[in-house]
Amino acid sequence: MGDRDILWGIAPIGWRNDDLPEIGAENTLQNLLSDIVVAGFEGTEVGGFFPEAKVLNKELQLRNLRVAGKWFSSFIIRDGIEAASKAFHQHCSFLRDVHADVAVVSEQTYSIQGTQKNVFTEKPHFTDGEWEIVCEGLDKLGKIAAQYNLKLVYHHHLGTGIQTAEEIDSLMKHTNSDYVHLLYDTGHIYVSDGDYLSVLNKHHDRIKHVHFKDTRRKVMDECKESGRSFFQSFLSGMFTVPGDGGIDFKEVYKRLTSYNYQGWIVIEAEQDPAIAHPLEYALLARKYINENLLVHT
Repeated sequence: MGDRDILWGIAPIGWRNDDLPEIGAENTLQNLLSDIVVAGFEGTEVGGFFPEAKVLNKELQLRNLRVAGKWFSSFIIRDGIEAASKAFHQHCSFLRDVHADVAVVSEQTYSIQGTQKNVFTEKPHFTDGEWEIVCEGLDKLGKIAAQYNLKLVYHHHLGTGIQTAEEIDSLMKHTNSDYVHLLYDTGHIYVSDGDYLSVLNKHHDRIKHVHFKDTRRKVMDECKESGRSFFQSFLSGMFTVPGDGGIDFKEVYKRLTSYNYQGWIVIEAEQDPAIAHPLEYALLARKYINENLLVHT
């Protein structure tokens, strides 16, 4: 698999989508995990349809797979730090039980990613007071994660209040680097800012988890022009796996390794599995990784 400081995973979102449960509902956990083995990956992230820890651990052990982490929607601004902390303790307890490495956090107050709003022009913005609240809250959540031997990795995300490079800068500046780390997602920052290398170069020391998501530029431009929502955009095929879009992952990987990145690189591409066959695209990603990224390792 190449450099042993890097673990390669693939996210379940290619098989089933938590936000649109009708998408890929026919794909079982066993289908998903076995496909991951066939495609040659070492692990995955936890999907919303995954079972409780004991059942999941058995399925993972049978296939010699690992869990990287799981998404957590925080509502620090909306519900307050204490409510978010209580929910996050439960989240981290599960992740500890499945031997995960990271807790993926995204502040979802005011998020439009699950709405029909134009994801390219109608993203929310936080006030100065809300920034203070969310950063204080994330520091606290990061300390909670550490109690469970986990790292909190913040997922900058389209349609949310922390999406752009400027907003990522603010997040990194006003949170504790010991407890709040960054999830670097190539697809989200590229669609947001048209530049996927600046964030990597500027914040490489805070990056503790990576999503490799490719983007079809032509589809992205069509989605922007027609003012589509996040769901409409990915169902249109805006995202895909590395090697099938326009992002130069050879350069991204070269820089990650030059910065001595250690941790997971997870392939993640929201697509409709009825159109983009999950195993076919997992194999496509694996082939691209082997032939283009690992050739010198």
